[in-house]
Amino acid sequence: MGVDYTAPVGVFDSGVGGLTVTREIMRHLPNEHVVYFGDTARVPYGSKSKDNIIRYSRQIIRFLQTKGVKAIVIACNTASALALDVVRQEVDIPVIGVVIPGARAAVKATENKKIGVIGTEATVQSGMYTKIMQKMDPEVSVIGKACPLFVPLVEEGFAKHKVTGEIIDYYLDSMRTSEIDSLILGCTHYPLLRSRIMDYMGDKIHLVNPAYETAMDLKHLLKEKDMVNDAITGEHATYSFYVSDVADKFKQFANSILPYDIEITQQINIEEY
Repeated sequence: MGVDYTAPVGVFDSGVGGLTVTREIMRHLPNEHVVYFGDTARVPYGSKSKDNIIRYSRQIIRFLQTKGVKAIVIACNTASALALDVVRQEVDIPVIGVVIPGARAAVKATENKKIGVIGTEATVQSGMYTKIMQKMDPEVSVIGKACPLFVPLVEEGFAKHKVTGEIIDYYLDSMRTSEIDSLILGCTHYPLLRSRIMDYMGDKIHLVNPAYETAMDLKHLLKEKDMVNDAITGEHATYSFYVSDVADKFKQFANSILPYDIEITQQINIEEY
């Protein structure tokens, strides 16, 4: 039995950050249906243990499989770094993360082979970006910096607030004076701070947005596996959104950043999966 190419793509994240990946999928793969899950009850993932991240990821994947998804995008750097290799072995559909696409884009972009990575504590401590980039190019040197407050600032809608400017300065002061020429936004929440970070870092630094790169990887994967949905005629694909808590707050946030308005966000008990 072949894969149903009209089936949706599953996307999940610890909260609203993965919406930056969903936004790129909507833009660049307009025919693909999407089922999104945001684990808003347990956000942030960056301060959790590897065992818990794997357990959460397994539960979410089981939930997404009940929706008949044909592929899964782990739109969370922490879960991509800590759980991807484990869960990929356990399911019979393709699963991709955001770390490899982002790493590849940075290695391609850097001229002096000095790359910065900002992310959650878990992502930075995992050293995953460094490992992957040094496999791609052994001469690359990487500076990692955990920026744990960026996620709550984004989740609370503080992206444009002046306090966020102060936090950016607090975290990135040493990055700005380093020799890096490329900086990976190593958390899917961070593209929502992209213009603030860009203003702070200056235009000599190339900012890498793994959300965009991941959508491109998904496009390539679906083509390669002959899973592209080319059956749609008319407006655009369908999108369903599920969360583990505070559905209204999530919906409000999603509608502020996505190209299409979401009518319904359903809350589910993820612990049942």
